[in-house]
Amino acid sequence: MGPTLPDFKGFWRRAALAGVAAVAICSAPLAQACTSFLLRTSDGGAVYGRTMEFGFLIDSQAIVVPRRFALHGTGPDGKPGLAWNAKYGAVGLNAYGLNVFTDGMNEKGLAGGILLFPGYAGYADPAKADAAKALAPWEFLTWALTSFATVQEVKAALPGITIIDLPQSNLGAPPPVHYVLHDASGASIVIEPIGGVLKVYDNPVGVLTNAPTFDWQITNLSNYVKISPENAPPLKIDEMTIAPFGEGSGLLGVPGDPTPPSRFVRALAYVTTARKMPTGDESVRLAEHILNNFDIPSGFIQTGRSASTKTPLEFTQWSSIADLSRKRYYVKTYEDQTLRGIDLMNMDLDAKTIQAAALKPDMPVPALEFSKP
Repeated sequence: MGPTLPDFKGFWRRAALAGVAAVAICSAPLAQACTSFLLRTSDGGAVYGRTMEFGFLIDSQAIVVPRRFALHGTGPDGKPGLAWNAKYGAVGLNAYGLNVFTDGMNEKGLAGGILLFPGYAGYADPAKADAAKALAPWEFLTWALTSFATVQEVKAALPGITIIDLPQSNLGAPPPVHYVLHDASGASIVIEPIGGVLKVYDNPVGVLTNAPTFDWQITNLSNYVKISPENAPPLKIDEMTIAPFGEGSGLLGVPGDPTPPSRFVRALAYVTTARKMPTGDESVRLAEHILNNFDIPSGFIQTGRSASTKTPLEFTQWSSIADLSRKRYYVKTYEDQTLRGIDLMNMDLDAKTIQAAALKPDMPVPALEFSKP
Protein backbone atom coordinates (compact mmCIF):
# COMPACT_ATOMS: atom_id res chain seq x y z
CA MET A 1 0.00 0.00 0.00
CA GLY A 2 1.36 3.40 -0.93
CA PRO A 3 1.11 6.62 1.03
CA THR A 4 -2.16 7.59 2.66
CA LEU A 5 -4.60 9.11 0.21
CA PRO A 6 -4.74 12.88 0.72
CA ASP A 7 -7.91 14.45 2.05
CA PHE A 8 -9.63 17.36 0.32
CA LYS A 9 -8.52 19.97 2.86
CA GLY A 10 -4.92 19.92 1.67
CA PHE A 11 -5.99 19.82 -1.96
CA TRP A 12 -8.38 22.70 -1.33
CA ARG A 13 -5.66 24.86 0.19
CA ARG A 14 -3.50 24.35 -2.87
CA ALA A 15 -6.31 25.35 -5.23
CA ALA A 16 -8.02 28.67 -5.87
CA LEU A 17 -11.52 28.93 -4.41
CA ALA A 18 -14.54 30.39 -6.18
CA GLY A 19 -18.07 31.11 -5.08
CA VAL A 20 -19.57 29.89 -8.33
CA ALA A 21 -18.78 26.59 -10.07
CA ALA A 22 -19.30 24.82 -13.34
CA VAL A 23 -19.40 21.31 -14.73
CA ALA A 24 -19.35 19.84 -18.20
CA ILE A 25 -20.37 16.71 -19.99
CA CYS A 26 -18.46 13.67 -21.19
CA SER A 27 -19.46 14.31 -24.76
CA ALA A 28 -18.35 15.78 -28.04
CA PRO A 29 -17.48 14.32 -31.42
CA LEU A 30 -13.99 13.92 -29.93
CA ALA A 31 -14.93 12.11 -26.72
CA GLN A 32 -15.92 8.53 -27.38
CA ALA A 33 -13.74 6.63 -24.94
CA CYS A 34 -15.18 7.22 -21.45
CA THR A 35 -15.20 4.04 -19.35
CA SER A 36 -16.97 3.52 -16.02
CA PHE A 37 -17.46 0.64 -13.59
CA LEU A 38 -18.63 -0.29 -10.10
CA LEU A 39 -16.27 -2.29 -7.92
CA ARG A 40 -17.88 -4.08 -4.98
CA THR A 41 -15.88 -4.48 -1.76
CA SER A 42 -15.50 -7.57 0.44
CA ASP A 43 -17.63 -6.05 3.21
CA GLY A 44 -20.64 -4.98 1.13
CA GLY A 45 -19.48 -1.54 0.07
CA ALA A 46 -18.94 -0.15 -3.44
CA VAL A 47 -16.44 2.02 -5.28
CA TYR A 48 -17.24 3.76 -8.57
CA GLY A 49 -14.57 4.67 -11.10
CA ARG A 50 -14.55 6.35 -14.51
CA THR A 51 -12.31 8.07 -17.06
CA MET A 52 -12.99 11.31 -18.92
CA GLU A 53 -11.71 11.50 -22.49
CA PHE A 54 -11.81 14.63 -24.63
CA GLY A 55 -10.05 16.01 -27.67
CA PHE A 56 -9.48 19.49 -26.25
CA LEU A 57 -9.04 20.89 -22.77
CA ILE A 58 -12.27 21.26 -20.79
CA ASP A 59 -10.67 22.87 -17.70
CA SER A 60 -12.51 20.79 -15.13
CA GLN A 61 -12.78 21.88 -11.51
CA ALA A 62 -13.68 19.97 -8.37
CA ILE A 63 -16.87 21.41 -6.91
CA VAL A 64 -19.17 20.93 -3.92
CA VAL A 65 -22.86 21.83 -4.25
CA PRO A 66 -24.45 22.47 -0.83
CA ARG A 67 -27.86 21.42 0.42
CA ARG A 68 -30.81 23.68 -0.41
CA PHE A 69 -28.91 25.37 -3.22
CA ALA A 70 -31.38 26.64 -5.84
CA LEU A 71 -30.97 24.98 -9.24
CA HIS A 72 -32.93 25.02 -12.47
CA GLY A 73 -32.92 23.34 -15.83
CA THR A 74 -33.17 24.77 -19.33
CA GLY A 75 -36.50 24.76 -21.11
CA PRO A 76 -37.57 25.37 -24.73
CA ASP A 77 -36.04 28.45 -26.38
CA GLY A 78 -33.54 28.74 -23.53
CA LYS A 79 -36.20 29.70 -21.00
CA PRO A 80 -36.10 28.35 -17.42
CA GLY A 81 -37.04 24.70 -17.13
CA LEU A 82 -37.45 22.44 -14.10
CA ALA A 83 -36.63 24.25 -10.85
CA TRP A 84 -35.56 22.52 -7.63
CA ASN A 85 -33.52 23.00 -4.47
CA ALA A 86 -30.73 20.56 -3.69
CA LYS A 87 -31.87 18.05 -1.08
CA TYR A 88 -28.40 16.56 -0.70
CA GLY A 89 -24.92 18.00 -0.87
CA ALA A 90 -22.81 16.62 -3.71
CA VAL A 91 -19.25 16.69 -5.02
CA GLY A 92 -18.01 16.23 -8.56
CA LEU A 93 -16.11 17.62 -11.51
CA ASN A 94 -16.92 20.38 -13.95
CA ALA A 95 -15.96 22.19 -17.17
CA TYR A 96 -16.94 25.11 -19.39
CA GLY A 97 -18.62 27.16 -16.63
CA LEU A 98 -21.93 25.28 -16.65
CA ASN A 99 -23.64 24.93 -13.27
CA VAL A 100 -24.18 21.16 -13.63
CA PHE A 101 -22.32 17.89 -12.88
CA THR A 102 -20.64 15.71 -15.44
CA ASP A 103 -19.56 13.22 -12.76
CA GLY A 104 -20.02 13.10 -9.02
CA MET A 105 -21.38 11.66 -5.79
CA ASN A 106 -23.77 12.91 -3.10
CA GLU A 107 -23.78 12.62 0.67
CA LYS A 108 -25.97 9.48 0.57
CA GLY A 109 -23.56 7.61 -1.69
CA LEU A 110 -25.46 8.02 -4.96
CA ALA A 111 -22.85 8.48 -7.68
CA GLY A 112 -22.68 8.49 -11.44
CA GLY A 113 -21.60 10.11 -14.64
CA ILE A 114 -22.46 11.24 -18.14
CA LEU A 115 -20.90 9.38 -21.07
CA LEU A 116 -21.08 9.93 -24.81
CA PHE A 117 -23.73 7.92 -26.69
CA PRO A 118 -23.20 8.88 -30.36
CA GLY A 119 -25.62 7.71 -33.02
CA TYR A 120 -28.25 6.56 -30.56
CA ALA A 121 -29.24 9.40 -28.22
CA GLY A 122 -32.56 11.05 -29.07
CA TYR A 123 -34.27 13.63 -26.88
CA ALA A 124 -37.81 14.95 -26.59
CA ASP A 125 -39.00 17.68 -28.94
CA PRO A 126 -38.73 21.01 -27.04
CA ALA A 127 -41.82 22.35 -28.83
CA LYS A 128 -43.92 19.57 -27.32
CA ALA A 129 -42.33 19.55 -23.85
CA ASP A 130 -43.69 20.97 -20.61
CA ALA A 131 -41.15 23.66 -19.69
CA ALA A 132 -41.74 23.06 -15.97
CA LYS A 133 -40.40 19.49 -16.38
CA ALA A 134 -37.61 20.23 -18.86
CA LEU A 135 -33.92 19.52 -18.45
CA ALA A 136 -31.11 19.85 -20.99
CA PRO A 137 -29.08 16.65 -21.56
CA TRP A 138 -26.15 18.02 -19.53
CA GLU A 139 -28.40 18.91 -16.55
CA PHE A 140 -29.90 15.50 -15.78
CA LEU A 141 -27.07 14.21 -13.59
CA THR A 142 -27.11 17.31 -11.39
CA TRP A 143 -30.84 16.88 -10.81
CA ALA A 144 -30.34 13.21 -9.88
CA LEU A 145 -27.36 13.67 -7.56
CA THR A 146 -28.82 16.62 -5.65
CA SER A 147 -32.32 15.12 -5.33
CA PHE A 148 -32.11 11.40 -4.54
CA ALA A 149 -30.41 8.87 -2.26
CA THR A 150 -30.84 5.65 -4.28
CA VAL A 151 -31.20 4.48 -7.86
CA GLN A 152 -34.72 3.29 -7.07
CA GLU A 153 -35.71 6.82 -6.10
CA VAL A 154 -34.31 8.10 -9.39
CA LYS A 155 -36.25 5.49 -11.36
CA ALA A 156 -39.48 6.42 -9.59
CA ALA A 157 -39.00 10.13 -10.34
CA LEU A 158 -38.19 9.84 -14.06
CA PRO A 159 -41.80 10.29 -15.24
CA GLY A 160 -41.70 13.79 -13.74
CA ILE A 161 -38.91 15.10 -16.00
CA THR A 162 -38.24 15.45 -19.72
CA ILE A 163 -34.81 15.67 -21.34
CA ILE A 164 -35.22 17.93 -24.36
CA ASP A 165 -33.21 18.35 -27.53
CA LEU A 166 -31.08 21.47 -26.99
CA PRO A 167 -27.67 22.49 -28.39
CA GLN A 168 -24.87 23.02 -25.91
CA SER A 169 -23.13 26.30 -26.69
CA ASN A 170 -19.57 25.01 -26.28
CA LEU A 171 -20.23 22.12 -28.65
CA GLY A 172 -22.57 23.82 -31.10
CA ALA A 173 -24.97 20.84 -31.08
CA PRO A 174 -27.03 18.71 -28.71
CA PRO A 175 -24.62 16.39 -26.89
CA PRO A 176 -25.54 12.71 -27.47
CA VAL A 177 -25.17 11.19 -24.01
CA HIS A 178 -26.41 8.51 -21.65
CA TYR A 179 -26.10 8.16 -17.88
CA VAL A 180 -24.99 5.65 -15.27
CA LEU A 181 -25.93 5.78 -11.58
CA HIS A 182 -24.88 3.63 -8.61
CA ASP A 183 -25.83 3.80 -4.94
CA ALA A 184 -24.20 2.74 -1.68
CA SER A 185 -26.04 -0.60 -1.69
CA GLY A 186 -24.30 -1.55 -4.95
CA ALA A 187 -27.43 -1.11 -7.08
CA SER A 188 -26.80 0.31 -10.53
CA ILE A 189 -28.87 1.59 -13.47
CA VAL A 190 -28.26 2.94 -16.96
CA ILE A 191 -30.55 5.60 -18.43
CA GLU A 192 -30.55 6.08 -22.21
CA PRO A 193 -32.61 8.73 -24.06
CA ILE A 194 -33.77 7.07 -27.27
CA GLY A 195 -36.46 8.47 -29.55
CA GLY A 196 -37.47 11.03 -26.94
CA VAL A 197 -38.09 8.34 -24.30
CA LEU A 198 -35.88 7.50 -21.31
CA LYS A 199 -35.03 3.80 -21.36
CA VAL A 200 -33.93 2.50 -17.96
CA TYR A 201 -31.89 -0.67 -17.48
CA ASP A 202 -30.87 -2.36 -14.27
CA ASN A 203 -27.10 -2.78 -14.55
CA PRO A 204 -26.02 -5.93 -12.69
CA VAL A 205 -22.50 -5.75 -14.16
CA GLY A 206 -21.98 -2.11 -13.11
CA VAL A 207 -20.10 -1.24 -16.33
CA LEU A 208 -20.83 1.39 -18.98
CA THR A 209 -18.89 2.74 -21.94
CA ASN A 210 -20.43 4.38 -25.02
CA ALA A 211 -22.32 3.18 -28.11
CA PRO A 212 -24.15 1.03 -28.95
CA THR A 213 -27.07 0.61 -26.54
CA PHE A 214 -26.66 -0.99 -23.13
CA ASP A 215 -28.84 -3.99 -23.98
CA TRP A 216 -26.60 -4.69 -27.01
CA GLN A 217 -23.53 -4.56 -24.77
CA ILE A 218 -25.09 -7.12 -22.45
CA THR A 219 -25.96 -9.40 -25.38
CA ASN A 220 -22.38 -9.11 -26.64
CA LEU A 221 -21.14 -10.62 -23.38
CA SER A 222 -22.32 -14.00 -24.70
CA ASN A 223 -19.17 -13.96 -26.81
CA TYR A 224 -17.03 -13.92 -23.65
CA VAL A 225 -18.59 -16.48 -21.32
CA LYS A 226 -15.21 -18.10 -20.57
CA ILE A 227 -13.70 -15.06 -18.86
CA SER A 228 -11.95 -16.38 -15.76
CA PRO A 229 -9.06 -15.37 -13.47
CA GLU A 230 -8.00 -19.03 -13.45
CA ASN A 231 -5.62 -20.30 -16.08
CA ALA A 232 -7.14 -22.52 -18.75
CA PRO A 233 -6.24 -26.22 -18.45
CA PRO A 234 -3.96 -27.78 -21.08
CA LEU A 235 -5.66 -29.05 -24.22
CA LYS A 236 -5.24 -32.78 -24.84
CA ILE A 237 -5.52 -34.19 -28.37
CA ASP A 238 -4.88 -37.93 -28.44
CA GLU A 239 -1.34 -38.27 -27.10
CA MET A 240 -0.54 -34.56 -27.50
CA THR A 241 -0.82 -32.03 -24.67
CA ILE A 242 -0.94 -28.33 -25.60
CA ALA A 243 -0.24 -26.04 -22.66
CA PRO A 244 -0.80 -22.25 -22.47
CA PHE A 245 2.22 -20.05 -23.14
CA GLY A 246 2.03 -18.48 -19.70
CA GLU A 247 -0.14 -17.00 -16.97
CA GLY A 248 -3.49 -15.36 -17.72
CA SER A 249 -4.86 -17.86 -20.22
CA GLY A 250 -8.28 -17.69 -18.55
CA LEU A 251 -8.57 -14.16 -19.96
CA LEU A 252 -7.38 -15.09 -23.44
CA GLY A 253 -9.48 -13.32 -26.05
CA VAL A 254 -10.47 -10.32 -23.92
CA PRO A 255 -10.25 -7.45 -26.44
CA GLY A 256 -7.54 -4.87 -25.92
CA ASP A 257 -8.56 -2.15 -28.39
CA PRO A 258 -10.17 1.16 -27.28
CA THR A 259 -13.54 0.78 -29.02
CA PRO A 260 -16.55 1.03 -26.69
CA PRO A 261 -17.67 -2.64 -26.97
CA SER A 262 -14.13 -3.85 -26.31
CA ARG A 263 -13.68 -1.55 -23.33
CA PHE A 264 -17.01 -2.73 -21.93
CA VAL A 265 -15.85 -6.36 -22.01
CA ARG A 266 -12.40 -5.51 -20.68
CA ALA A 267 -13.78 -3.44 -17.80
CA LEU A 268 -16.10 -6.29 -16.88
CA ALA A 269 -13.18 -8.73 -16.99
CA TYR A 270 -11.15 -6.64 -14.56
CA VAL A 271 -14.03 -5.96 -12.17
CA THR A 272 -15.25 -9.55 -12.01
CA THR A 273 -11.82 -11.14 -11.65
CA ALA A 274 -10.21 -8.69 -9.21
CA ARG A 275 -9.92 -10.02 -5.66
CA LYS A 276 -12.32 -8.04 -3.48
CA MET A 277 -10.80 -5.80 -0.85
CA PRO A 278 -12.41 -4.21 2.23
CA THR A 279 -13.92 -0.73 2.07
CA GLY A 280 -11.22 1.89 2.41
CA ASP A 281 -7.96 2.84 0.77
CA GLU A 282 -7.30 -0.70 -0.47
CA SER A 283 -10.45 -0.75 -2.59
CA VAL A 284 -9.81 2.79 -3.84
CA ARG A 285 -6.31 1.77 -4.93
CA LEU A 286 -7.70 -1.36 -6.58
CA ALA A 287 -10.15 0.79 -8.55
CA GLU A 288 -7.27 3.05 -9.54
CA HIS A 289 -5.29 0.10 -10.88
CA ILE A 290 -8.28 -0.95 -12.99
CA LEU A 291 -8.73 2.60 -14.28
CA ASN A 292 -5.09 2.70 -15.32
CA ASN A 293 -5.86 0.10 -17.97
CA PHE A 294 -8.19 2.58 -19.71
CA ASP A 295 -5.88 5.58 -19.65
CA ILE A 296 -5.46 6.94 -23.19
CA PRO A 297 -2.32 8.95 -23.93
CA SER A 298 -2.48 11.82 -26.40
CA GLY A 299 -1.98 10.48 -29.91
CA PHE A 300 -3.32 6.96 -29.34
CA ILE A 301 -6.76 7.89 -30.74
CA GLN A 302 -7.31 10.42 -33.51
CA THR A 303 -9.39 10.92 -36.64
CA GLY A 304 -8.10 12.05 -40.02
CA ARG A 305 -4.75 11.17 -41.59
CA SER A 306 -3.75 14.36 -43.34
CA ALA A 307 -2.90 17.70 -41.77
CA SER A 308 -6.02 19.24 -43.29
CA THR A 309 -8.40 16.65 -41.82
CA LYS A 310 -6.68 15.76 -38.57
CA THR A 311 -8.71 16.72 -35.49
CA PRO A 312 -7.48 17.28 -31.92
CA LEU A 313 -6.31 14.12 -30.19
CA GLU A 314 -8.64 12.45 -27.71
CA PHE A 315 -6.95 11.60 -24.42
CA THR A 316 -7.81 10.87 -20.79
CA GLN A 317 -8.03 14.29 -19.16
CA TRP A 318 -8.91 12.92 -15.75
CA SER A 319 -9.99 9.81 -13.91
CA SER A 320 -12.24 9.82 -10.85
CA ILE A 321 -13.05 7.36 -8.07
CA ALA A 322 -15.94 7.59 -5.59
CA ASP A 323 -15.99 5.58 -2.36
CA LEU A 324 -19.75 5.27 -1.86
CA SER A 325 -19.47 4.06 1.73
CA ARG A 326 -17.04 6.66 3.10
CA LYS A 327 -18.38 9.44 0.81
CA ARG A 328 -14.93 10.29 -0.50
CA TYR A 329 -14.28 11.40 -4.06
CA TYR A 330 -10.89 11.17 -5.73
CA VAL A 331 -9.40 12.52 -8.95
CA LYS A 332 -6.14 12.47 -10.87
CA THR A 333 -5.37 14.32 -14.09
CA TYR A 334 -3.34 13.77 -17.23
CA GLU A 335 -0.71 16.22 -16.00
CA ASP A 336 -0.68 15.07 -12.36
CA GLN A 337 -1.13 11.36 -11.65
CA THR A 338 -1.25 11.88 -7.88
CA LEU A 339 -4.64 10.70 -6.63
CA ARG A 340 -6.24 13.51 -4.59
CA GLY A 341 -9.21 13.07 -2.29
CA ILE A 342 -12.26 15.08 -1.27
CA ASP A 343 -13.94 14.01 1.97
CA LEU A 344 -17.47 15.18 1.24
CA MET A 345 -18.69 14.77 4.81
CA ASN A 346 -15.99 17.15 6.06
CA MET A 347 -17.18 19.89 3.73
CA ASP A 348 -19.68 22.59 4.72
CA LEU A 349 -22.80 21.14 3.10
CA ASP A 350 -24.92 23.98 4.46
CA ALA A 351 -22.88 26.68 2.72
CA LYS A 352 -24.64 29.35 0.67
CA THR A 353 -22.47 29.04 -2.42
CA ILE A 354 -20.89 26.34 -4.54
CA GLN A 355 -17.24 25.82 -3.68
CA ALA A 356 -14.71 25.08 -6.42
CA ALA A 357 -11.04 24.11 -6.70
CA ALA A 358 -9.06 24.07 -9.94
CA LEU A 359 -7.36 20.84 -10.99
CA LYS A 360 -3.83 22.11 -11.42
CA PRO A 361 -0.61 20.07 -11.54
CA ASP A 362 0.85 20.33 -8.06
CA MET A 363 3.74 17.93 -7.73
CA PRO A 364 6.69 18.03 -10.16
CA VAL A 365 8.22 14.74 -11.21
CA PRO A 366 11.16 14.16 -8.85
CA ALA A 367 14.62 14.07 -10.35
CA LEU A 368 16.45 10.76 -10.22
CA GLU A 369 19.68 10.77 -8.30
CA PHE A 370 22.32 8.10 -8.65
CA SER A 371 25.24 7.75 -6.30
CA LYS A 372 28.65 7.04 -7.75
CA PRO A 373 30.03 3.56 -7.11
